[in-house]
Amino acid sequence: MLTVFDSATIAARERLEAWREITAASLAPTAIDSPDPEAFTGRLRSMPLGNAQVTSLSYTSLVARRSSREIRKSDPECYQVGIIRAGRQGIEQNDASAMLGRGDLVIYDSSQPFEAIVSATSLAEAVHLQFPRRLLPLPTRQVAGLCATSLPGNVGIGSLLAAFLTSLADGRTQYIERDARRLETIALDLTTAVLAHHLERENPPLRSPTYTLYLRIIAFIENNLHRPELRPATIADAHRISQRYLHRLFQQHHPAGVAAHIRARRLDRARRDLADHRLDHLTIATIARRWGFGRPADFSRAFHRHTGTPPRDYRSNT
Repeated sequence: MLTVFDSATIAARERLEAWREITAASLAPTAIDSPDPEAFTGRLRSMPLGNAQVTSLSYTSLVARRSSREIRKSDPECYQVGIIRAGRQGIEQNDASAMLGRGDLVIYDSSQPFEAIVSATSLAEAVHLQFPRRLLPLPTRQVAGLCATSLPGNVGIGSLLAAFLTSLADGRTQYIERDARRLETIALDLTTAVLAHHLERENPPLRSPTYTLYLRIIAFIENNLHRPELRPATIADAHRISQRYLHRLFQQHHPAGVAAHIRARRLDRARRDLADHRLDHLTIATIARRWGFGRPADFSRAFHRHTGTPPRDYRSNT
């Protein structure tokens, strides 16, 4: 990981303001105060993982508030998942609150106001995974129910995510771009698994026949992304339901519509292929066709919108 900020290199009276600036740039703008500003110390290290980012932080006592005003000024529309490594830290969001200690996991949303309080006699430490909300394949309204709650990170499936994040934070390896994107996939899959586990535990209806059908449809889409004819009509026919009912299922259980989900998954598969140098012998048009895009020009426009980079530039820079 790269050390982005270390208060030891800054005059005491300037440290808190410098911390505000670096956390705003690296995470999200917040109003930060400290009970003793000149005694404040902090350190921030960061590592990009494709569209995601892992950040290791250590800091003394502070209060961080992200209000509607900060959200209106700047919102990365991200989730942040944190594993607490030292100290006691409190958080409030969505009418929920938790006091977190060593080994606890927590998720919060940059698009909703929150308050975090750290009262420590020594340095508090945490590792954060930040990623765009659109990359999490779980309903936003259900994830909101887990925000600012304490999730165990030292037992069960939570320990897998915690161990992964802390190993990245403690490692000294400088990953190449292709490795970082593979690690992004692992981080998102582990996060999804942890959150889905807790959603299923707290919401038994997720195991209803309706949700089972939704999962079968998601699996069907994953297995048929290469077929150009894959669209809502063919999915509905394959599962003997109406298109209206298909769209209703996605409204209930998915953050995006059917067509948008298909397009995003195809683009993600194409993005991985373009980053895989074992496939350099394949043209961009071939990779586009491989994932259901019949017209290269349509693929290029969609890929540029999805990633912010034209496919040719993406391939040459990874």
